[in-house]
Amino acid sequence: MPLLLAAVGLPAAAQQTPPPQIKVHMINVCTPSAAEQKEMDAALSRVPSAPHFRPDFEVDRGRTSMDDAPNVLQSAANVKTVHSSEIANWVRIRREISGDDFFSTVQYSFSVDPKTMLETLVFRVRDPKDLMELSIEDSASNVTSAKSMLALETPATHIKLERFGKSSVALARCGATEAGPAPDQSAYEPLFQRASSILTNYRRLFQAKETVPEELRRASLGFTHAGVAHSAPAPGKKTRQPSK
Repeated sequence: MPLLLAAVGLPAAAQQTPPPQIKVHMINVCTPSAAEQKEMDAALSRVPSAPHFRPDFEVDRGRTSMDDAPNVLQSAANVKTVHSSEIANWVRIRREISGDDFFSTVQYSFSVDPKTMLETLVFRVRDPKDLMELSIEDSASNVTSAKSMLALETPATHIKLERFGKSSVALARCGATEAGPAPDQSAYEPLFQRASSILTNYRRLFQAKETVPEELRRASLGFTHAGVAHSAPAPGKKTRQPSK
């Protein structure tokens, strides 16, 4: 009889098992610690100013429906919810860095939707141990044209380190909110300035001012988007195919 009672009691004991703990890591993007600032400074200092690129390269373009989801093309500090009718056009350029440089590849991307224009520069580490990748972003909420934004050479507004087996480290421009005034970020100006300088240099290396507007024009053919209008073929009208 005691054995029967023990067997019956097993399900009850199983139900009392505490649920697994879930850890949530909050990234302090407005006022990172001194140690985190040091990590970001070290990563930025390893970006080559005159990299030796391999001859291979990639240029991609496309358009993405936002589908009532957070805009994944924006930084974590500026996530917005958009309607499914909104579309983002984007261009990506990727180059490989030759030799034994700390970084193996660098990817530049430019995206534009009806509310935001965003540039992102991502450096991936050749032999990731602690650091995996470094990303630098800038954005503008005044959507005009890619050519206009690139001409202004918008300064960096977001720096992020993706680390192996650890939470990310980030720094972003933070403004005033309903909870209070904008934080004092004067101590982080050297990091923002270095990141802006890197972004300016790689815009030039990737010839972004010439390539991006043209690739966005091709991505948006047949649509009116970001201030650029193009005519689409009339319904039922066939277009000539390029001769082979």
